Amino acid sequence: MPDIVDVDAYVSRLLAALRPGGENVLAYYDHRLGVIGTDPRLMLIPLDDHLVHRGDGVFETLKYIDRKLYQVEPHFARMERSAKAIFLEPPCPWDEVASLTLDVCRAGGSDSGMVRVIVGRGPGSFGIDPADCPTPSLTIVAYKYHPRSDASFAKGVTAFRTSIPAKQNYLARIKSIDYLPNVLMKREATQRGEDYPVCYDDKGFLAEGATENICIVDAAGRLVVPELNNALTGTTLMRAVELVKNEIEVVFAGIREEDIAPAKEMFILGTTNDCLSIIRYNGNPIADGRPGLVSKRIKSLILTDIAANGTPF
Repeated sequence: MPDIVDVDAYVSRLLAALRPGGENVLAYYDHRLGVIGTDPRLMLIPLDDHLVHRGDGVFETLKYIDRKLYQVEPHFARMERSAKAIFLEPPCPWDEVASLTLDVCRAGGSDSGMVRVIVGRGPGSFGIDPADCPTPSLTIVAYKYHPRSDASFAKGVTAFRTSIPAKQNYLARIKSIDYLPNVLMKREATQRGEDYPVCYDDKGFLAEGATENICIVDAAGRLVVPELNNALTGTTLMRAVELVKNEIEVVFAGIREEDIAPAKEMFILGTTNDCLSIIRYNGNPIADGRPGLVSKRIKSLILTDIAANGTPF
């Protein structure tokens, strides 16, 4: 039987316990305590927070480069929509959540990084009833950003059709903590030796990747964006459309798997990588098997946009 110990002994054991991934944590905030910490050994969430055992919560991930946090307003607008969809409010106003996020980035002491903002139902029970939880939880974590090399972008990545189906419409539009289908998609990609999975809905239309939107440039040279009926509307996707719409025709339309073979380009759009070319799909090359001009242009536009319009801290 394990030892039954007092608080001091428990905290001592806690501080001595292994903490995989702790080297990537820069700073974090727990609204219950109202302070920012930097020791990852103390970055904890109560086990009876329904966030943990029910997946009852929402989140956003933002990127900052050269001390400029990107797409603050779109990310928090989407987070507010997701929270409202599950009848959840943060423990403080949304503008305060955004301000605290900048504080955590600043406290991390790094010019570039990622920051995860999580609002959970809060602690209160191991049941399922949200009414058991009197106060929602708010956790903000800044962590190291490990960008892909320029050589990786120049080479491109592979993708395949995953066996995991797209989420149903209602859940796909909520950026909730429950990412189990996404996890299984990524697991399948790793097992197959592929870089990115692509899922389809029950009508056979392309939905999204594990954590990214997927687009193509069709044979007519148009940027085709999936209709997003069973996919999360990405902040990077919508900003990319805004940035490039005067240079290329953009259409929102259903994409079936047979539409990929004649495509000139295929790429992912997401917070971490901005825009990244898929040069092989299901083992077959996309066009000439090299990153295309549209994906390169979008990547360039986004990097310029971060420098010009990111929120400084």
